Amino acid sequence: MQGTPTHLRRFLLASIVCMLGAAVLTYVVDPLQLFRASRLAFYSDDTRVQNAGLIRSQSFDTAFMGTSLAIHFRQSDIDRALGVHSIKLAMTGSNSRQQAFVLEQAIEAGARRVIWEMDDFIFVDAADIAADPYLSVDLYRRSAKGIASYLFSAAMAKESLFGLLRSVPPLREPLSRAAPYLPVKFALANVDDIYALPRDFDLARDYNANKTLASFAYITAPSRRRFLGEGYGYEAMVRHFEQDAVGLITRHRDVTFDIYFPPYSILQFVAMRDASPETLNIVMDLTAVIARRLTRLPNVRLHDFRAIKAVTHDFANYGDVIHHSPVVDAMVLKWLASGEYRVDPKKPTASLDELKAQVEAYRVEQP
Repeated sequence: MQGTPTHLRRFLLASIVCMLGAAVLTYVVDPLQLFRASRLAFYSDDTRVQNAGLIRSQSFDTAFMGTSLAIHFRQSDIDRALGVHSIKLAMTGSNSRQQAFVLEQAIEAGARRVIWEMDDFIFVDAADIAADPYLSVDLYRRSAKGIASYLFSAAMAKESLFGLLRSVPPLREPLSRAAPYLPVKFALANVDDIYALPRDFDLARDYNANKTLASFAYITAPSRRRFLGEGYGYEAMVRHFEQDAVGLITRHRDVTFDIYFPPYSILQFVAMRDASPETLNIVMDLTAVIARRLTRLPNVRLHDFRAIKAVTHDFANYGDVIHHSPVVDAMVLKWLASGEYRVDPKKPTASLDELKAQVEAYRVEQP
């Protein structure tokens, strides 16, 4: 720093000291548990980041993956219903590239079973995983770049400082109670609560027929119906299914995959039928390919819940045309445990054919 003014040298040195101090703080506290598990850990609903730490810090034999359709499941419920030791890795709005990448990390960490909620939209065309702006590949792989971005993150330094303060016994209880209302991400005391609904939530308020029918009217309105087919392209979707899903499954033949098509309300398909029939054709053709392909793989059990009329025609089960209530979550786990709706490899499209017939026959009765 020869020739540099003294005050500037001091400023640069102070900046370096602060950065190194923040990095040391983050390493010691490790809010993401990327380096070590912690008894005093708190968790975040930012699942694309949090999953990197969960895979490193949790003990599990089963990985549970999906989109927002699987986000409200609790690990304890999965474990109890299926007799497993699970890690929930569902990510809202995630695509097949992101899901396959995260599952690969979980399998490498010890998962011998995968439960995968697989809906058609995850196979839309998107960026390659290495260029994905929403998922840090380097963080999951703990590369030098990923570790540096973690240790020198101002946001993680803030979380670490709060975590350090929260570890002080007199402050632990008041700060833990206040955490959900403060500008910190790592506020959940229990891993079971990651992106789960509050245990005292109002079922009838959040899931009811009025909301479901209102959602149907909204997505089929002339000004909105074009969005029903946004991102759907048959060839690209089949390609991503083969690369992301089949590629992962065939690379890990010693892992059992329980894959299920979630129970959308019938109105999702009726909306496509009435407002975007070409999209409905893509969905039906794509899922026929998926069913035929997956049922030929020896380490896959495919389950199709889309044609269960008692559930999919009861709009009190939904908050919109696709997102079902925790009551249905429990049903899904029961069906997975029993194998009641497992697709027969000898008749891979039987449930799809039943769904097609239901969609063709259904008529909407608006209140």
